[in-house]
Amino acid sequence: MTTWIWFFILAVIIQRVTELFIAKSNEKWMKSVGGIEKGEKHYKWFILLHCCFFVCIVAETSLNKHDFAEINYFLLLIFLAAQAVRVWCMQTLGKFWNTKIIELPGVIVIKKGPYKYVKHPNYMVVAVELFVIPMLVGAQLTAVLFPFLHLLLLRIRIPREEKTLTKAT
Repeated sequence: MTTWIWFFILAVIIQRVTELFIAKSNEKWMKSVGGIEKGEKHYKWFILLHCCFFVCIVAETSLNKHDFAEINYFLLLIFLAAQAVRVWCMQTLGKFWNTKIIELPGVIVIKKGPYKYVKHPNYMVVAVELFVIPMLVGAQLTAVLFPFLHLLLLRIRIPREEKTLTKAT
């Protein structure tokens, strides 16, 4: 693997860990004002999926005989656009942004920012990333497998989240 690939993967991992700290802080606040976690049984599968995602990228790119020394600027642009939407989602939700489903009685569903146009924009961002990140570094098998696994988990998560959001409206 080339140096830029290691740097890129490490940067994305640092971003994810930072987001988990933000989510934990928001979770503590939400629970301190009466928030109740829902769907906690499936949450561990998302964590496992994302951990395995990075392990598979490293493994596949390490075993890959092709040298991905050149950056695909089109894929990089898609990745950067996805990051912009991710930040937009997080800023729009503010303290309500979380990686978990937390029901907060008395709070209305936010329907501004990207949520004005799409119900679950962050899930779309993640799906794009699960394809684009491995493609950028030459891990084509990972690029096919993990968006599919993500969609399988969303078949559990989105109905649970919708049920919780319906109570808030």
